[in-house]
Amino acid sequence: MTFRLFRRTPPDGLHGISRRRFLASVGAGAIGALAMPYLSRAADRPVVTSGVQSGDVGADGGVVWARADRPSQMLVEVATSESFANARALPPIAALPESDFTAKMLLENLPAGQEIFYRVRFRDLAHTGIESEPVVGRFRTAPGDRRDVSFVWGGDVAGQGWGINPDDGGMLTFATMRKHRPDFLLHSGDTVYADGPIKSEVTLPDGKVWKNVTTPEKAKVAETLDEFRGAHKYNFMDQHLRAFNAEVPILVQWDDHEVVNNWSSSKELPATYKERNVALLAARSARAFHEMYPIRASITDPGRLYRTIHYGPHLDVFVLDERSYRGPNGANQEAAYGPESYFLGPAQLAWLKRELLNSRATWKVIASDVPLGLIVYDDARNKKGSEAVAQSDGPPRGRELEIADLLRFIKTSGVVNTVWLTADVHYAAAHYYNPDKAQFGEFDPFWEFVAGPLHAGTFGPNDLDDTFGPEMKFIKAPGPGNQNLPPSAGMQFFGHVRIDGGSGRMTVTLRDRADVALWSTTLDPKPV
Repeated sequence: MTFRLFRRTPPDGLHGISRRRFLASVGAGAIGALAMPYLSRAADRPVVTSGVQSGDVGADGGVVWARADRPSQMLVEVATSESFANARALPPIAALPESDFTAKMLLENLPAGQEIFYRVRFRDLAHTGIESEPVVGRFRTAPGDRRDVSFVWGGDVAGQGWGINPDDGGMLTFATMRKHRPDFLLHSGDTVYADGPIKSEVTLPDGKVWKNVTTPEKAKVAETLDEFRGAHKYNFMDQHLRAFNAEVPILVQWDDHEVVNNWSSSKELPATYKERNVALLAARSARAFHEMYPIRASITDPGRLYRTIHYGPHLDVFVLDERSYRGPNGANQEAAYGPESYFLGPAQLAWLKRELLNSRATWKVIASDVPLGLIVYDDARNKKGSEAVAQSDGPPRGRELEIADLLRFIKTSGVVNTVWLTADVHYAAAHYYNPDKAQFGEFDPFWEFVAGPLHAGTFGPNDLDDTFGPEMKFIKAPGPGNQNLPPSAGMQFFGHVRIDGGSGRMTVTLRDRADVALWSTTLDPKPV
């Protein structure tokens, strides 16, 4: 088999963490050579600082990622067996300070449906005879035939000040999801909370104390490029997240907290920010985001995040970017479509229509940053402004105009078997969009499933907007008076999708971090 190389470089180091806290967070529970990085015992050897990741995996390959602690060359070996018999060593890629010592490589022309093992080392550029200990990861390429497909999704990590707490076991939802051995994780955004400092201790309502691992980069809101990088590297310190990343590829999108809460061009930054230019903050965040995740980059538009992942005959995933092209957050009441009401924006909307129309997959999963029918206020305290799509009952207005146009297109073009997956609101829910109950009825019925947080505060529920006729089929939320529950309360949620290879039936299950199946439904596909 042949491999073609893809290179991107990215972000920054973890400084000043106490040794005791670091050992408490990463050394207590070894998970095995495949999932956990080997730590060099020689002080002069490079170190793989944040484990390994793979992502954007298709039938012919995927991207692998790692980060060093110094200027280095990333060395990758690839094999089809865990023993690395007949492994192929690939040409090195530089990991330099300009990219915070991160490096990515796109492995191509791999066999479909194959378990792939990769081994990463870093060679010191100043002393080329010195190399790090290896770190091993694996992924399975997408199937070429109609086999079963299994994946998990969710969002919202290290939010509201709930960081890595060794006393609570760390980010346990990732350990739970890993047990299902999914083909991939669809990360629905809020991968970090760049606007949310992590304090060493948080006193809970019952008087108990939540104790976080801390780093200097997470002591304040992120404003510099290094601080945005530090937010991502903080999460990689968790042993369960690193073990998960080594075994499960990621399809990642961003939402608001990668920059700042509810950001758009109209964002008025709070006083905690010395940097007052939200566009500059977004640019720094976007660079850190691209550096820190194994994303296939577009040659024609390197910063673009929206993309299609073809995952075998039964599944296409359309990963949206509902941040970069939106109009300003406001009342969201425009009667006519224009820049003020952009959400996906014209170019992305045209791309999505084209991709849906051309898809031959049984299921078309639309990965959205936010739910379509839940009202999310820009100013939650005063219940003003619109942060997402919905704003109030009634016919389509503002950003709803774009969604109405898309839903009408799906119906009139004969596109079938669309399912929307999302997170954002920090609770679990299942919504059935029924045109018979909608103010705007020019669409075929469809499902939207909401899962999260993976490791953050639990909130909700939000009010539904009847524009597209959403019916609440399931909800698990803390309710009034119980907002921002810590992860230790157990209300951390993820979704699990399983597509039967023979029948094409899709089973969607909403689970909590204890792996309790809270609710499930099975959908029968229409002929494609």
